[in-house]
Amino acid sequence: MSKQAIKDAVEAGLSRRYFVEHCFRWSGRLAIIFGLACVAFLFFDIASRGLGAFTKTEIRLQVDLSHANLGLPEVNAVLGLEQVDFDSLVRDSIYARFPDVQGRDDQRMLRSLYSSGAVYEVRDKVRFFPSWVGQTRDIWVTADDDTNLFVKGDITTDVPESERRIKDNQASWLENLEANGDIRRSWNSTFFMAGDSREPEQSGIASALIGSLLTMLVTFVFSFPIGVAAAIYLEEMAPKNRLTELIEININNLAAVPSIIFGLLGLAVFINLFGMPRSAPLVGGLVLTLMTLPTIILTSRSALKSVPPSVREAALGMGASQTQMVFQHVLPLALPGMLTGAIIGMAQALGETAPLLMIGMVAFIVDLPQGVTDAATALPVQIFLWADSPERAFLERASAAIMVLMALLVLMNAFAIYMRKRLEKRW
Repeated sequence: MSKQAIKDAVEAGLSRRYFVEHCFRWSGRLAIIFGLACVAFLFFDIASRGLGAFTKTEIRLQVDLSHANLGLPEVNAVLGLEQVDFDSLVRDSIYARFPDVQGRDDQRMLRSLYSSGAVYEVRDKVRFFPSWVGQTRDIWVTADDDTNLFVKGDITTDVPESERRIKDNQASWLENLEANGDIRRSWNSTFFMAGDSREPEQSGIASALIGSLLTMLVTFVFSFPIGVAAAIYLEEMAPKNRLTELIEININNLAAVPSIIFGLLGLAVFINLFGMPRSAPLVGGLVLTLMTLPTIILTSRSALKSVPPSVREAALGMGASQTQMVFQHVLPLALPGMLTGAIIGMAQALGETAPLLMIGMVAFIVDLPQGVTDAATALPVQIFLWADSPERAFLERASAAIMVLMALLVLMNAFAIYMRKRLEKRW
């Protein structure tokens, strides 16, 4: 075989190899682009659905707070506010705005433009500003969820009247209010300050958010010390025999167990056996502790392994005991990696739903929990409940709650990266 033939064969082989390498490189790039595009589409879809929940629609009513209308004497009128019928007060205000509406059905539809919680808003404002008594004041009240969707354009009159929640006469009233500046969009503080509600415009994530924070507090208090202690024993002190090998294998297997199994375990042990309260952050935190312990143990052991053997040898050579060597020299150097693993495990636990459903944290919670034994729900469970609701406005709030949950997860992971960069030691 001639030299030219050998050269041509080598060049042909190199061309094929370079072509395959080029194709593989571009396939990797396309895979990354496709993955990022899917994530971007997911974020955009959630944001487009949920941004509207951060604002609310309000209707301006001229409320007659005269003494005669309130049924109060002019002297010490503030003391009688508890007996005022604020429901009739708000109802008369909307009737006065549209005096031509007379039929009972039409008046009922007119009242449905504002939220049922508007009565309590007017009552609280009059109690907070007692000087308003005796005057006629412009008070902004929260609109009903259907009114909110109509004002935002999610409900239109393009479809037949029988197929939409807003009827033609209601649409004309709202257009009249909007034309006269009696409708506005404002920041929806209720979404962050209130608990769950049967009415979408009155529902919020406060109780679920506090429940998640209390659950995470219990999880961290139990999982981090136990996980670190187990990692120290297995890595630094435990003898290498079949028993410790079996324990290590089981820890690795537990890290891959579906989370709902831990929920069943918590239901059987903590609730049925020990009689702990259902739907409590204490039980939820204990269940999530069981779920996150394998992750914390594995990451803590990896952090301990990253400490150079020379540190141990130097400490022992200076006369330190094994316990002193571990806690005074090795553990401080491995602690940044341990904290990073714990925060990542906590972030994983924050987004879990299945184990919390099994222990009853799916209850309808309106009041804000005051402690770890009070009934509470969690943010992922609240999202599950709202997403399962047929009310369209609840789907909007579910998307907004997802945005809040994703923001918390991003913050926790960013904090983990910051702590690792700030505290880690390089050798």
